[in-house]
Amino acid sequence: MTAPFSSLDHSGTNAMASTSLRYLSRSDIVAIGGDRSDLYMAAIEDGFRLHAAGDFVQPLKPYLRSPRTTHIADRIIAMPAWIGGDRPVAGLKWIGSKHDNPARRGIERASAVIVLNDPETNYPMAIMEAGLVSAMRTAAVTGIAVRHLAQAGFAEASLIGCGPIAARQAQTLAEQFPSLKTIRLFDLREAAAEDLAAQLRDRFPHLQTVIVPSAEAAVRDCPVVVTCTVTDKPYLPFHWLSRGTLLANVSIMDVEREVFLKADKVVVDDWDQCNREKKIINLLVESGEFSRERLHAELGEIVVGRRPGRETDDEIILLNPMGMAIDDIACARAVLRRAEQAGAGTVLPLF
Repeated sequence: MTAPFSSLDHSGTNAMASTSLRYLSRSDIVAIGGDRSDLYMAAIEDGFRLHAAGDFVQPLKPYLRSPRTTHIADRIIAMPAWIGGDRPVAGLKWIGSKHDNPARRGIERASAVIVLNDPETNYPMAIMEAGLVSAMRTAAVTGIAVRHLAQAGFAEASLIGCGPIAARQAQTLAEQFPSLKTIRLFDLREAAAEDLAAQLRDRFPHLQTVIVPSAEAAVRDCPVVVTCTVTDKPYLPFHWLSRGTLLANVSIMDVEREVFLKADKVVVDDWDQCNREKKIINLLVESGEFSRERLHAELGEIVVGRRPGRETDDEIILLNPMGMAIDDIACARAVLRRAEQAGAGTVLPLF
């Protein structure tokens, strides 16, 4: 078995981890419990604590786009990070997305791998399929936010967009919040909403699923709303939101500018990551309508208690998570730890 986070033995000679890496397929990850939310919730909370402590390095992620496509979801993103804590590790998520993969090719829109490097030698020590890890970590970010920013004991949530990301969001909410009784579903393709509803009924029989006819019907009078679309045009105005709503703007481009300006609290995962790429926050900053000073908090500040979460039942709170590389690396570290304990995956030689 490879040593998890050290590549040198006590004599200083090369150990196995320097010359081999562990490959984990999606089925390997599922076999060790990597398809359930507890692993990711714990890893993401740890990642936010490291973020709040400044114990990380996270360059701004570059987007690689072909000049032959203009769809917002057609890109490959490189997401490198180093995280500290008890066992430092460096890594990179390389995630591709093509909006027409499901319809034209019958495969998932997004695909990814994560490479982890031993920071003592900078040799690669693991590579894993990361489509599952990425979707689960995205849902866990929402889950951590819901813990701190949603009304206590909420019984209903809405998902706008019903693809693979929404499925993991629904799973995490159902697994982590026993008070949840009903999930509203909306998708421009009603068949997608029907498919997700069937999945949820099979997996969570106690959960009622309601397919609603519009995005507005999903949002109105719902305490937790999660966007999971690939839109590049905002459609969600402030007046749809009820007092006390937590809106998790997971797909980033869904909400109108006024929501950022009228919400009682705006929370992000990382200010520098959010204030870029001509996303809505960046446009508001450039126009002088928003600033770091107007931001309520980064989520890590709330996790460690430096800033308050929800303080009253009638606050409208907007979460705008751009998605951080440290989320992926924290989750991949947790997956690798569990894989090594179980002897899972395939150890491959580098030379």
